[in-house]
Amino acid sequence: MINAIQIRRGMVIKIEEKIYKVLEATHVTPGKGHALMQTKLRNLKDQTLLDYRFRSKDKVEKAFLEKIEMEYLYQSGDEYIFMNLENYEQIKIALDIIGDAVNYLIPNIVFLIERHEGKPVGIEPPQTINLKVIKTAPFLKGATQTAGSKPAVLETGITINVPQFIKEGDIIRIDTREDKYLERVK
Repeated sequence: MINAIQIRRGMVIKIEEKIYKVLEATHVTPGKGHALMQTKLRNLKDQTLLDYRFRSKDKVEKAFLEKIEMEYLYQSGDEYIFMNLENYEQIKIALDIIGDAVNYLIPNIVFLIERHEGKPVGIEPPQTINLKVIKTAPFLKGATQTAGSKPAVLETGITINVPQFIKEGDIIRIDTREDKYLERVK
């Protein structure tokens, strides 16, 4: 059991014998009264959404999932194909289960697939990943350096802020937990 204020995005919790994945978690401190944890949850059995408000003193049971390393292979229509590295079994995972991790799906990268009762319920990308910059504004020599960063579109379609010296074609390392630039890869 964990305190409700420890709930974070991506966690899987149990409420009334149902398993939910936390899509959003916001700590709210009103002017009067006790702090709250406002969450948006997805039921892993029927994929329905639920807005749920926990009081700070509430206790929540954290559900434990089986995590298996699987390599992303390719996309087939609306499904994504992954291969188990131990037995080479291939599985299809729908976009609604993948969620934000779709921004990091490039072939031959190993992901952690979360399973509950043998069924995929979530996906966890590696903590860092290298992606190619497809589009960004050029570096303007002599321009004022007040703007420390600029937007860049990466090979998977995600847009993040990068330093001014990054140009199209550069390979950069991204922190997948925060969608944040870390460094340029040489």
